[in-house]
Amino acid sequence: MKEKKESKKRKSEPSELNKAKDKIKDLKKELKSLKDEKLRVHAEFENSKKRINQQRIEDRKFASKYLIDELLTPMLQLDKIVHMETDDAKLKNFLIGFQMIKNELLKILYNDGLKEIEAKDKDFDPKYHEAVEKVSNKEFKNGINIEVIEKGYLYKEKLLRPAKVKVNEWRKENGKDE
Repeated sequence: MKEKKESKKRKSEPSELNKAKDKIKDLKKELKSLKDEKLRVHAEFENSKKRINQQRIEDRKFASKYLIDELLTPMLQLDKIVHMETDDAKLKNFLIGFQMIKNELLKILYNDGLKEIEAKDKDFDPKYHEAVEKVSNKEFKNGINIEVIEKGYLYKEKLLRPAKVKVNEWRKENGKDE
């Protein structure tokens, strides 16, 4: 009887050993999977930190963009006023003073990163120019801005407002410039 039990025990030992080996294999696979997942999560976390840091730098760099954009409208209005024609000597003196103030304010804005978009006599670029009128003048190159109606501005290489321009556009008909 003892032999039967030992025989059964021996027969069950290999199956238990196989089960234990299978369990070890499964645990090793799970461990490998968890290590891979941990590495992915860590890499994702590092990338997120880099993105957040880059966004902070960008936010600081362009912190005054909104303020400068809001100041541009009154500055453009002031520019129109100081170029007003008048015969009144007293008013001319006031306009000269306003011109000086406007120039100082623009100097401050330019030092902070404001830049006027060069548009007159330049090729039309829809990224920086807004065509508000088209003219057909064969004396000028096709697709060139012949007049700036309203100045455009960049703030630290970002567009604040496009320059509003008159664009020269004419078509070649029948292969001739007519």
